[in-house]
Order: sequence, then C-alpha cells, then structure tokens
Amino acid sequence: MSALTRSLPLILALALAAPAMAQETTAPAAPEAGTAAPAEAPAAAPAAADGVGEPYVAETFGAWQLRCIRTDDGSDPCQLYQLLKEKDSDKPISEISLVALADGGEAVAGATIITPLETLLTQQLNITVDSGKTKRYPFTFCTEVGCVARVGFTKEDIDGFKKGNVATISVVPVADPSRTVDVDISLKGFTAGFEAVTKANAPKN
Repeated sequence: MSALTRSLPLILALALAAPAMAQETTAPAAPEAGTAAPAEAPAAAPAAADGVGEPYVAETFGAWQLRCIRTDDGSDPCQLYQLLKEKDSDKPISEISLVALADGGEAVAGATIITPLETLLTQQLNITVDSGKTKRYPFTFCTEVGCVARVGFTKEDIDGFKKGNVATISVVPVADPSRTVDVDISLKGFTAGFEAVTKANAPKN
C-alpha cells in the first residue's frame, strides 16, 4: 500500500473535522433577561482523557494552518489546511488539506480537496499556479459536506507552490456547465507550512 493511500484517509478525517473546530470558538448564548438559571444544571459530558482524539491548530503560516489530532502518546498526526472562500465574498466554498509523503514514490505530497456538491464531476478539478500549466484531477466521491478529490502532488508541483503566489482551483457547476467557478488558494506561508507538516509527521526515533 502506498504512502498516499495510507495518508489520505487521515487528512480527509482532519478536513471533515474543520467545521467542528470552527464551532469550538463560538461563545455560548447568554440567557435572556429575567430568565432564572436552572436550580441544578446538568453536568457536562466528560471530555476524552487529556483531549485525546480532539483536533487543534498547532501553528499558522500565512494563509495556512497546521492542524493536528491529539493522541495519547504525543505523536499527533498533522495536516496543512486552508479554508477557501468565494472571490469578492467571505463565503467558504472549498477547502484543501495536505500532508507530505515519505515513501520515495512519484507523489511527494497527498491532498484532499473538497468542493460544493453542485460540482459537475465529469469536468474534474483543475488547478493552475499563477499563469502556469493547468493540471486536472478526478473526483473520488461525494459526501454530505461536498465532493472530494484525492490528489497526489509531485515534487515539481510542490516546488511550483513554493515559488508561486496563488493557485487557482476551477470547477464547473452542474447548474451552468458553460462557465467555471474559480477559487484561489493563497500560497503565502506555504513553504514554511510544508516544512512544518513534514517535520510533524516524520517518524519519531
């Protein structure tokens, strides 16, 4: 089994944990004025011991976050993550999660990219760095959160990300196959972030 096949279920799990992580920052609503508090509030559900299994943001590198899942032995698996928003809007529309691969294969990094459910899958996922050559990748499956492409990036691809400013994802919407929807991936901080995720997931001696 290749490192890409082994790693992608992990980064997909981390990516799907993103909405839960966002919810953790939301403050609870205050009780309405004049409303008495319950005499005895029910006890909160116990958390996992030492937060084991909980996702967290370890570091931020420009537009990227190093997101990890806490383990009981401290060998927390991590991914490089970016939430992608619609151009000229603050509306989240896609996301990318990426890890380095270390088995010496053609792919040196594996990524999970999630796009909206209304994506025309037969037109595939297109990625262009700055004004370079566009590469196409097939979608793997769709879930309730969106359509998923599992992508293997070569050393040439990663070098392009390190040197570039913006990578643009283009997909075709089912409702209007005559046009494309373009979403930018900021490459600010990518080099430092990729080094960090490589180090975070390196085998511990």
